[in-house]
Amino acid sequence: MKVSSIQMNMAFSSPDENYRRAEELIRKAVKENNPDTVVLPETWNLGFFPRENLYSLSDKEGERTKALLSRLSKELNVNIVGGSVVRSDKTEVRNTSYVYSRTGELLASYDKTHLFSPMDEDKFFSKGDHISLFTLDGVKCGVIICYDIRFPELVRTMALKGMDVLFVVSQWPKVRVPHLMALTRARAIENQMYLVLSNSCGKAGETQYGGSSLILSPWGEVLASTQDEEENIITANLDMGVISDIRNSINVFSDRRQEIYNL
Repeated sequence: MKVSSIQMNMAFSSPDENYRRAEELIRKAVKENNPDTVVLPETWNLGFFPRENLYSLSDKEGERTKALLSRLSKELNVNIVGGSVVRSDKTEVRNTSYVYSRTGELLASYDKTHLFSPMDEDKFFSKGDHISLFTLDGVKCGVIICYDIRFPELVRTMALKGMDVLFVVSQWPKVRVPHLMALTRARAIENQMYLVLSNSCGKAGETQYGGSSLILSPWGEVLASTQDEEENIITANLDMGVISDIRNSINVFSDRRQEIYNL
């Protein structure tokens, strides 16, 4: 599987501009890299996150996002892990990821389950209540959103259900990028899986976001990365045969001691 991760600088509280720019970047990634899968960052439709007029700015029922991703995935013959968007229903606002197949079919949706209380995300958004696993071109994949990466039990639950590629979409600030680098590498190594990170860049309010998007092997090796804080697209090939080799040589899953864990 060939994957392109888009590092996007979204315009704060400007959905029209962001939908236009997201389409441009998806088209650019496909034209220049011919990937099987394209990935966007967290809350790319609004940035993270406008407290004023949040509901009115949100994507109602996710309809605008779903229409865009369905159309592009089918037209360009590419899988799209659509980062996440701020979307709403009649009463709630959620931080939601949509995943589309090459044929324009919605494969999965995921509402962020761990809301970032230090920035009051939990006061404005409703929590999700399920994990998200899906299959892209025969490969079992999953997606989590930003703060979720700090909860290893979530990722291990997904790995135990057969996940081989984890997509992490985020709005991670520059000041804590060292944490992001450590956490993504740990999740990849401990679960013996590929990890694809799409982080935002640019500034929203007083927060500078850190970029540093990367693609990691199951050994924790960096296959592609961008060290800057500018818009960028990185691409790497994921060799699924590597996973079985690693799990056969160091089989952490069979050596687990579930009977003594109390989580």
